[in-house]
This record gives sequence, structure tokens and C-alpha cells, in this order.
Amino acid sequence: MSDASSSSPAFVLPVRVYWEDTDAGGVVYYANYLKFCERARTEWLRSVGVHQQELAAREGLQFVVGQVQVRYVAPARLDDALDVGVTLVQAGGASLELLQDVRRRPSERLDPFSELPLLASMQVRIACVRVRDMRPTRMPASVLRQLHDNR
Repeated sequence: MSDASSSSPAFVLPVRVYWEDTDAGGVVYYANYLKFCERARTEWLRSVGVHQQELAAREGLQFVVGQVQVRYVAPARLDDALDVGVTLVQAGGASLELLQDVRRRPSERLDPFSELPLLASMQVRIACVRVRDMRPTRMPASVLRQLHDNR
């Protein structure tokens, strides 16, 4: 799996780790990294002008996750401040390939200019499907244009 750390992500969502995100030991439960990345993908799409609720209402389309490959590197813990990145790798006719990473922001004690420690990285493939039958379909040209214009 590629490491998303080789370049800066196109979009970053700040996330704080709360009690509800952790296990009994105060470590982020592994499945919650998927939730953090889902939120970041939604906010990234919103930031480039693709509003998923409008896409479903106007076009009858939605995005679904088809494949995720995750590499866990180090644990996040209660109260950590995280940055969840999204990088568009490829926009096909009916799918998007993304790299996402979760990094811990440094505390004030650390050098703020050092690279943020990688906690997890993901390769994600999302598909555009019709709401009525969940069948893959091409994304509208306007959506593809918005994605390419904001790379």
C-alpha cells in the first residue's frame, strides 16, 4: 500500500479523540479510524462543491465505499488532536480512488514544523451508484469537473 505521507493531502479535517472513540485502555478503537476518514471524505467533497444530499435529491446518485485497505501504524489516544487527510488519486467515470491518512498533531512541547506522526493510512475506492437500485453509474460531468478543478 502506498504511503500518503509522500505529499501533502488536498484536504485536512481536524479531529479530537473523545472517550467514545476509545477502548477501555484509552486507545482509539480500530474501526473509528474508518469513521474519522468517512467524515473527512464528506467534508472534502463539500469543500469542492459536491453536496451528497443534493446529489441524491437532484440526480438520484450517491457514493458508497467499495473497498478499503488500512495500515495501522501507531495508536491515537484520548484527547489527541488529529489531522485526517484526503488526497484524490484518480477520478474515473463511476469511481474515485483516494489516499487518506490520520496523523497526530504535535503538542506545544514538540517542534511544530516537524512532520506529523502517521497513525494510519488508507486506500479507499468509492463508487457512484443510483439510489433506486444501488447499481454503479457514471458521475455527472459537473461532479467530475469539480473534483478535477480542485485537485
